[in-house]
Amino acid sequence: MNTTMCATVCRVRSGSLLVCDHCTNQFVVVHTNRARCFCPGSHVCIHYNGVMAQSMPPQINADCIECCR
Repeated sequence: MNTTMCATVCRVRSGSLLVCDHCTNQFVVVHTNRARCFCPGSHVCIHYNGVMAQSMPPQINADCIECCR
């Protein structure tokens, strides 16, 4: 199952982003090796396999992340 999340980047770390999902207003940790390509405030579309770890905050592994408007 392929899922897309539209979100705003809140924090950038080496190997991950903290984003706020536009649909749920929930914070989510996104694991990606492209984290440093984005900056706080960026609007992104995150494509992932639909699996979300039920941690606090939830976590996903991104297949692809692209900037969106």
